[in-house]
Amino acid sequence: MSGVPDAVYRLDGQGRFNYLNQAAERLLGHRADELLGRDARDAFPALRGSLAEERYRELLADGRPREFQFFYEPGSRWYEVRMFPDSAGAAVLFRDIDVRRRTDQERDDQIRGLTAVLEALPSPTVLVGPDGRILSTNRAWVRSSEELLPETSWPGREGEDYLTVMTRGLAPQEHAGLAEGLRGLLADTSSSDGRTFAFDYSCRTRQGTCWFHLQATRVDREGRVVVTHNDVTDQVRARQDLLWRAQHDDLTGLPNRARLIELTGEALTADHGGGVALLVVDLDAFKTVNDSLGHQVGDELLRLVAGRLSEQIRPGDTVARLGADQFVVLAHGCDSAEAAALAFRLQSAFGRPFAAGEITVPLSASIGVAVARPEVRDAHHLLSDADAAMFAAKSSGRDRVHLFSPALREAARWRLEVATRLRGDAIDQLVVHYQPVVRLDTGEIEGVEALVRWQHPERGLLSPDTFLSVAEETGQIIPITRWLLRETTRKAAEWAAEGLALRMSVNVSARHFSTETLVRDVRLALQDSGLPPDQLVLELTETSVAEDPTRAEDQLSVLRGFGVRVAIDDFGTGWSSLAQLFALPIGTLKIDRSLLAAAERVAAGDTGAVLAAIVGLTRTLGIRSVAEGIETPDHLRMVREAGCDLAQGWLLGHPMPAERLPAWMREVKEAGGDLCALAIAGRAVPVRG
Repeated sequence: MSGVPDAVYRLDGQGRFNYLNQAAERLLGHRADELLGRDARDAFPALRGSLAEERYRELLADGRPREFQFFYEPGSRWYEVRMFPDSAGAAVLFRDIDVRRRTDQERDDQIRGLTAVLEALPSPTVLVGPDGRILSTNRAWVRSSEELLPETSWPGREGEDYLTVMTRGLAPQEHAGLAEGLRGLLADTSSSDGRTFAFDYSCRTRQGTCWFHLQATRVDREGRVVVTHNDVTDQVRARQDLLWRAQHDDLTGLPNRARLIELTGEALTADHGGGVALLVVDLDAFKTVNDSLGHQVGDELLRLVAGRLSEQIRPGDTVARLGADQFVVLAHGCDSAEAAALAFRLQSAFGRPFAAGEITVPLSASIGVAVARPEVRDAHHLLSDADAAMFAAKSSGRDRVHLFSPALREAARWRLEVATRLRGDAIDQLVVHYQPVVRLDTGEIEGVEALVRWQHPERGLLSPDTFLSVAEETGQIIPITRWLLRETTRKAAEWAAEGLALRMSVNVSARHFSTETLVRDVRLALQDSGLPPDQLVLELTETSVAEDPTRAEDQLSVLRGFGVRVAIDDFGTGWSSLAQLFALPIGTLKIDRSLLAAAERVAAGDTGAVLAAIVGLTRTLGIRSVAEGIETPDHLRMVREAGCDLAQGWLLGHPMPAERLPAWMREVKEAGGDLCALAIAGRAVPVRG
């Protein structure tokens, strides 16, 4: 509860204090050692027979949380109280809301007087009753309605249903949003809390489309609502014009580079049933045109080029201007052949000279084409590929079309080699390196994460990202994982026999869930090695579990049942539902390096706040946290302050071969044993050999 900002205390079943945080000590006016073990009603007699005692007894009876506001007479103050059952009795969170409560009351009094001054308001305003009918309107409402509504309509009048009135000129979707918000304000008439609802909408009027900002406010216990309609048409049109200018080229009116990147990113993310292609069109020797004919003629030529390119593209495609003499076409549903055909059609647009006033100028263009690969989801990457292809076209003689393909061919050859070798002898060339996992409270080495490498006979030691994706695609990840489970559990058992009891973390692929052999493979590895199940941690990424959460949960539950620990790796990179994530039988959450970077970016003065929230959530659920990617002393200090349990990263120890680990651990022990302290002091034991 240390990370919770509210005052918190716990009571046992007899109502005695057994925990208080510092905030509770301040609000209660007593130190913890003065209250622990005492009956709350003895310490605070005013609680006897109070609403707080009644709610506490109800909670003990039915085990359901309670939330209420409570006036404490001795202090003459209001508090907001939340009670939750726990194993000992109840946890109580409370905060002082006296100022807010009194402020709300004063505000309600002020709002109730608003109905008398509606006429003084310059904006169209109505007062709506709890039944949704108009109680009164001001002159601005009548005048605005008469000026804007069609002649066959009339201003909303007293007694009419407000939402029915608002159907005049409003689109169904916008009217539904207005109705939902207003009904939310009118629904609960039990209190007057000053709740407001704001809504922006457009309306068809005699003057064209107008925009309004609606503000609806509950003003009294009876549920009356004041609704003000402010005309923001001028501001909206100004914003639209500013946004258009920010996303378009002033000279040609085409989307600019920023808008092109945005559109390309959307296209790469969406499923268009085909490829996405970028075609960079660079005018040949256009600088000579500008230098000889002047920029005024040059600008006119650029506008003409933009028009011709726009005539050549297909419906749904986009022409943009990168700047200077470069244009880009974003094409959807293209394979390489279709993209090349489009490029040659664009090239044909330069077959006729361009007439700028009385001057006729022949132009040509070099065109580079890049078609997105299935794994490419970065617009900048695709644009870079197309740009490189354009330079290749220019270097081959200009007025050419060049397709970006060498990198694709090289990548395809490598994938084929990996797939072939993984089915052959490559599994015998796999090795495992181990990265230490360190306790942050003591600096002791608790375990290691097993990281598979490929000792390629020609390319040397390869990292997993060069071959595991192919193993996933071909299904070879299953035998690799089986081998890895056998190798790592055997090694962990050997180290344990030598006095090094290290918990072994092994990454498991989503593919293993679909084969439904994971439980058997883990059992066999543990049985053959003799490693206790609780010394094995299976790590799964968020996205791998998300592919089939039901099947994953079933198998993980069985594994957890016989002692194997389960960790979610790379937390923060892909999960969309925390509720679903924490429903799994996991014991450890590994916080991805990207969240450390996010914490640094978002809160430079208080970098631990983001992490502390995550760690607090996991701790509440009984889940341990591991911070990954610790590379600097600042990272280490950040995760320690956030309350993380464990950490790993290059600052604490690089991945190392199995034969190096025991000696390295002895060196750490001889240096004092606290790896965190050594790392912060700049004396971390290097990995050699």
